[in-house]
Amino acid sequence: MKTTELTPFKNEPFTDFSVPANKADMEAALRKVKSELGRDYPLWIGADKVMTDGKTVSINPGDVDQVVGRVSKATKEHAEKAMNAALATFETWKKVPAEKRAEYLFKAAQLMRERKHEFSAWMVFEAGKNWVEADADTAEAIDFMEFYGREMIRLSETNLHRPLPKIPSEDNKIAYIPLGVGIVIPPWNFPLAICVGMTTAAIVSGNTVLLKPASVTPVIAHKFVELMEEVGLPAGVINFVPGSGGEIGDYLTSHPKTRFVSFTGSKEVGLHISELAARTAPGQIWIKRLIAEMGGKDGIVVDETADLEAAAQAIVVSAFGFQGQKCSAGSRAFVVESVYDEVVERVRALTEKWTVGLPEQNYPAGPVSDKGAYEKILEYIEVGKKEGRLVVGGGNAEGNGYYIQPTVFADVDGKARIMQEEIFGPVLAIGKAKDYKEAIALYNDTEFGLTGSFFSRDEDHIAYAFEEMHCGNLYVNRKCTGALVGVHPFGGFNMSGTDSKAGGYDYLLLFTQAKATSRKI
Repeated sequence: MKTTELTPFKNEPFTDFSVPANKADMEAALRKVKSELGRDYPLWIGADKVMTDGKTVSINPGDVDQVVGRVSKATKEHAEKAMNAALATFETWKKVPAEKRAEYLFKAAQLMRERKHEFSAWMVFEAGKNWVEADADTAEAIDFMEFYGREMIRLSETNLHRPLPKIPSEDNKIAYIPLGVGIVIPPWNFPLAICVGMTTAAIVSGNTVLLKPASVTPVIAHKFVELMEEVGLPAGVINFVPGSGGEIGDYLTSHPKTRFVSFTGSKEVGLHISELAARTAPGQIWIKRLIAEMGGKDGIVVDETADLEAAAQAIVVSAFGFQGQKCSAGSRAFVVESVYDEVVERVRALTEKWTVGLPEQNYPAGPVSDKGAYEKILEYIEVGKKEGRLVVGGGNAEGNGYYIQPTVFADVDGKARIMQEEIFGPVLAIGKAKDYKEAIALYNDTEFGLTGSFFSRDEDHIAYAFEEMHCGNLYVNRKCTGALVGVHPFGGFNMSGTDSKAGGYDYLLLFTQAKATSRKI
């Protein structure tokens, strides 16, 4: 299959649940998935499915009495067997033509499209996403498979579309070949989209992987692995090894046969992985490659010329969508003093309308991920009460789960902890600036640099923001969340990671190595 024969990439549309038929379909999917909760799931090591005595028990964060599934936990011995399976499979998988590898992704994307609501329903129960957030997650997973499949075919045809300069006596070519065996460590907050994106980018490039899903959301990752088996992906290309980060995560990151680590998660864990990967193990013959996305402390800047209602809406949606549990979430806002009070009041009014409740019933706000996050966020809220003026929220919310009120603090100093530290929850801090330049300086005063947004009608101000706001993804007059595959290549600066630009045209280069060949003629 040549790229010229492929249909152009097009983002998967989001579902409009105000349409009665769509609502009914989602309700049916929720009933189906609910009837399947509580099952046991195995490891996948090569062609073997292995049940272990140790299990990770996944619970519904919105109803903690409900078990989503029990997923087998891998030990070091399992991890070593999985590594050997991946190494053996790599020798054949790397020789499979790019268009054939891409075809597996296209088939999986089509099946996921046909079962879109079912995949979303699993995230409603396991990740605490409401219908819209879950639907967007599934759509992004489909997008990643469609986009990376096309990209791998394009890279394989580089010599056709971007030939090297010709010289009279030589035939010169360049090819992008796979790296080897990689460790894929996705996050819990986009448990389908990012898991699918990281894994399929690696395998469509010709690598084999050990997939270690997040302990909070292992069931949805297992559903993805099942899908890839269904489309005929050879055994051993993806090896499913959930387990302890301290045990098998560190073991595999340090393994001499690990060629690369693809990680999305916290700054602290990312730096730990970076340190381990940088050490050379006995028998290791390469420098391990690290692809890392490590979160952010993102924000929105509003100047005096902005559409204030649009700015306030963007601030609220960016801060509280999926309970602020996005690495792109806008947890800070800096507003020019002449419009500061009006923006704060608009944000307060909008936030008070956000109701909190069970994701299955599609409330705007649901639970946070687990007990640890719940307790940590509530501690930060208490810190915020000392660092700013509580505008709305300020505590937990009712329900048999990890529910927290959307919380807004105003008059917060730029150096305050709630302005500097990643909370990863429904907590927004707002600060005042004398003008747009000071507001941008306050925005830049962070160790992170993932996403940002600037609201203004002044072209000179906007030009200044484009030049000076230091982040990997900068948006003007829109929210700072919601990157689309192919449209907004995603990745950040500084402690936000390696700026890998997932969903962009350079991403697969990170999973390949360029080999130039010259033949005298």
